[in-house]
Amino acid sequence: MPRIAYVQGRYRRHAEAAVPIEDRGYQFADGVYEVVTIQNGHLVDEAGHLDRLERSLSELAIAAPMSRRALGLVMRELIRRNGVREGMLYLQITRGTAPRDFKFPARAEPTLVMTVRRADLKATDKMARGVAVITIPDIRWKRRDIKSISLLPQVLGKQKAAEAGAFEAWQVDEDGYVTEGCSSNAWIVTRDGVIVTRDLSTRILAGITRGSLVRLIGDLGYRLEERPFSVEEAYAAREAFLTSATTYAMPITRIDDRSVGNGHPGDIAAALRRAYEGYAEGAGAS
Repeated sequence: MPRIAYVQGRYRRHAEAAVPIEDRGYQFADGVYEVVTIQNGHLVDEAGHLDRLERSLSELAIAAPMSRRALGLVMRELIRRNGVREGMLYLQITRGTAPRDFKFPARAEPTLVMTVRRADLKATDKMARGVAVITIPDIRWKRRDIKSISLLPQVLGKQKAAEAGAFEAWQVDEDGYVTEGCSSNAWIVTRDGVIVTRDLSTRILAGITRGSLVRLIGDLGYRLEERPFSVEEAYAAREAFLTSATTYAMPITRIDDRSVGNGHPGDIAAALRRAYEGYAEGAGAS
């Protein structure tokens, strides 16, 4: 079965899909995106992702290319055409195509592009042994709450992590506090069993998986603190983990050159992953 993409109202073979060279996404990174997990052929946390998409578009004054209902229909049709049961859907909306000029064009239709691909969401080996992260300075712009396609700092961070043999890079602000990963939210569990993740603001992206996990933590009876935590506090933590749409809750067993806790995935991270997997199978899937 050939891979199919959706570009500006048409379903095309992936290899043939293209946008004009003067699309503002290509020229200025003037656009936003979402990544939605596909589990058992269903979209996980669809409502949360579309809520965030609408907010990002509003913050950048980009018009929605179609109604929310129509967007949902296109997403499902693209999944069907690609025959994907487990994987991810990538959705990108830019301000559109216009002669290159920094200010907003007077007339431009937003460009909508979607792709899907298969992915192994179980990550059994990573869950069994945990992953490593490194810490790097956070050099991003100040509106990290907008899911912009301008991702060069994250690209550089991911490359540093890869070169260090790590799975992710945790970005650290000027005060020594962890903001988030390059493509994930950051969490620790203190020695007293308190789960800690940074509070929402313009300094981090409001992860959709993060939000669902916050609700599940309450249901499971764990204590949660939404506040900044330092790199030193992370080094001393009992557990650490990261969350994203494609990793769910992933245990971290090493930060920089230091083992986390006993160097093995922790019980709380494992329990939260199981809880989220159950949620994704049920109410979280649509």
